Amino acid sequence: MLYLIDGYNLLATVRKADEIHAAMDEAGLCSKLSEFLHRMRQEGRIYFDGTGPRDKAGLSGLSNLEVVFTGPGIEADHRIAEEIELSTAPKYLVVVSTDRQVRAAAEKRKAGVIRSEDFWPVLVKTLEKKRRGIREPKAKREGLTESETEEWMKLFGLK
Repeated sequence: MLYLIDGYNLLATVRKADEIHAAMDEAGLCSKLSEFLHRMRQEGRIYFDGTGPRDKAGLSGLSNLEVVFTGPGIEADHRIAEEIELSTAPKYLVVVSTDRQVRAAAEKRKAGVIRSEDFWPVLVKTLEKKRRGIREPKAKREGLTESETEEWMKLFGLK
C-alpha cells in the first residue's frame, strides 16, 4: 500500500485534536508518519502546498516517506487527485485527507480513503504499542546447565 497524505490537512487536524502536538510542524509530522509507516511496513508520500519552510533538514532522509512541496500556486489537493487519476493500481492507494474533492477522486478510482481525524488516533495508538521483539532463548539469561557446559568443554578439548 502507498499512503498519499494531504500534509497541511493532517497537520491542522493534529494541532486541533491534541494539546501535546499543538505546536507540531511539518518535520515533526513527517517524523511521526515515517515511524508509523516503518512499523506498518508501508510507504507514503505526503504533499504540502507551496514551497514549505526554509529549513527542510528534518524533512529529508525519511526512508519510507517522500515529502513533496507542490510549489507556488499549486495545491496539494490537485497533486494528490492527479496521482490517484494516473495510478495504474489505485486499489493499493490509501488517501489520508478530509478534503471532499480529494476523497471523491479516491472513491471514484476505488482507492482506500481515511479522514485525517480518523487516521491520527490510529497512528498514535500504533506508535504507543510496544514493539514485539524476537524472544531470546531462556538459556541466554539463565546460562547453560552444568552438564551442557561439560559437553562443550569436552567438544573443544578443554577438559
